[in-house]
Amino acid sequence: MQAHAYADTLSLAGLKREHLICPVFVSEKQEEGGGSIAAMPGISISPFKDAVLSVQKIFDAGIRSIIVFGIPKSRDGDGSAAADRSGVVQRATREIKSAFGRSLDVITDVCVCQYNLSGHCGLVRNNSGTVDNDSTLEVLAEISQSHAEAGADIVAPSAMMDGQVRAIRSALDKNGHYATRILSYSAKHASSLYTPFRSAAFAKKNGAIDKAGYQVSFANPKQAIREIAGDIEEGADMVMVKPGLAYLDLVRRAKERFSVPVAVQNVSGEYAMIKAAGMMGWIDEEQWKITSLAAMRRAGADRIISYFALDVARYLQ
Repeated sequence: MQAHAYADTLSLAGLKREHLICPVFVSEKQEEGGGSIAAMPGISISPFKDAVLSVQKIFDAGIRSIIVFGIPKSRDGDGSAAADRSGVVQRATREIKSAFGRSLDVITDVCVCQYNLSGHCGLVRNNSGTVDNDSTLEVLAEISQSHAEAGADIVAPSAMMDGQVRAIRSALDKNGHYATRILSYSAKHASSLYTPFRSAAFAKKNGAIDKAGYQVSFANPKQAIREIAGDIEEGADMVMVKPGLAYLDLVRRAKERFSVPVAVQNVSGEYAMIKAAGMMGWIDEEQWKITSLAAMRRAGADRIISYFALDVARYLQ
């Protein structure tokens, strides 16, 4: 398939550059910048000093939305660095907004998984092994406020804690951040397809992390719809379904039922599978990255977070 055919495929699906959101990894560990993530060929972690340069490449490709994931120097039991006003996401957001202003939407990931020792999306108290939902809400609200202060246009809570959107909206409004929008990871399913991301964001010694207790089961679409409805009621401006390819039926259901924009995340495992099979010559990588994103848009996704965003953007000139 030639470039013009890829462009036609994307056009027929209604996909445009404004639908794309490009992920950006920013690390306080300077030595981690510039190198490819082993499980995600072609994706790099940028040291803080190069964050604006990395975003410039995305901006030059015509993409006007990014989502920032931070990797701190150190972690602790409470994930305290996540809400630090001088933390990696907060500093990167200030630098990026200073460079690009209103011409670029900066979305920030709101979670504690990269910042605490357990790797869980919530706080684990007293070595219980159980996530404490209520105490986590306080932290998520504080993180969101610090991101809004730094200039984030949109905060994206990904922890799947009950009541997280209400807690965040309340904290933002209380502190005058009325214009800061919330993109909630409403239907984030328990999945091994997050493993490549975790290899970049977590200490490898943690191994597998079971988050099925607070993430959605793939076998229960009614729960996913309830989660989405609940987040909208609590004040979410946009909602997300994650992962992407195996859950496009839920994207369609959400789009047909709710009036807010629906996002989908083309997660790291989906990226890694296509890259690996393409490198082995088993599939046409270029064709599959195009058709995958076209399918997400065809299902009704208003916004698509994808590690393929830069590759696909060149066909949307």
